[in-house]
Amino acid sequence: MLTVEEMLEPISFEMKEFEQRFRANMDSELPLLDKITHYIIRRKGKQMRPMFVFLVAKILGKVSDQTYDAATLIELLHTASLVHDDVVDDANERRGFFSVNALWKNKIAVLVGDFMLSKVLLLSIEKDNLDLLGIIARSVREMSEGELLQIEKARKLDITEEVYFEVIRQKTASLISACCEGAAVSVGCTEQAANMRKFGELVGIAFQIKDDIFDYGSPGNIGKPTGLDIREQKLTLPLIHVLNTVNRQDRRELIHIVKNKFDDSRSIDRAIRMVIDNGGITYAHEKMLAFKKEALDLLKDIPDSNAKRALIGLVEFTTNREK
Repeated sequence: MLTVEEMLEPISFEMKEFEQRFRANMDSELPLLDKITHYIIRRKGKQMRPMFVFLVAKILGKVSDQTYDAATLIELLHTASLVHDDVVDDANERRGFFSVNALWKNKIAVLVGDFMLSKVLLLSIEKDNLDLLGIIARSVREMSEGELLQIEKARKLDITEEVYFEVIRQKTASLISACCEGAAVSVGCTEQAANMRKFGELVGIAFQIKDDIFDYGSPGNIGKPTGLDIREQKLTLPLIHVLNTVNRQDRRELIHIVKNKFDDSRSIDRAIRMVIDNGGITYAHEKMLAFKKEALDLLKDIPDSNAKRALIGLVEFTTNREK
């Protein structure tokens, strides 16, 4: 598997240029807002989404000014969604640092997220990027609908596999899908836009399944399961599979834990062990690999290049990462 440095090598110039442009788009004349946005920038993550934009753009054509706009728009949306999510989830940490709402309270955090969304609209209009705005707007709608669908189903604990995949397709995969579709549009390769949209969707689904597995561990290496999803009464793929396959007594016990014992550590440990012992992790892992394979199959007709190898490496990273 390629290292992150090797994946970045074909787009090292583009990522440095992107960081400068993104930072400029986050600037504000309001001191408080400028202080908060710079706090966010200094604690940025791996920036996987801009990497998808530039790698897809490079395998299909030549990176353009619109490609930088696509990466900036998507990263602005992603960052805004994280700030808003922390408010909704009442989370005090993000990537090991205090969240915006923990430091500046909920009202200011919501307004900061709104500021970033306004920058998405302004950048789209000022640069006449209405095609990219359409892709971004669809992603915003799907992310919102996916979150609401999950909340609705979680109340009744009746999430089927079909509903689960629809939730993660909208909540997580829609943004990676937008990265890949936007990249194709930005280099004028519109005939590949639908294909890249599907590619990003499949990668996003595999990415989210991997996150769900982390809550329990992984096949052959359980690690330190947290049970956080169970504590938050979230039905993810490992648990859904076990609920659908165990006997009635075990199913009743698991549902009782999720409904009534979600704050009891001993009960959570019992649920985790039941999911592991009944093949929930193995099943989810196999599903994740199937989605990854389907995604990589969509790249077969694209000529080999350093960028393509790096893109494949980035897909592999989504399913092999350790955190």
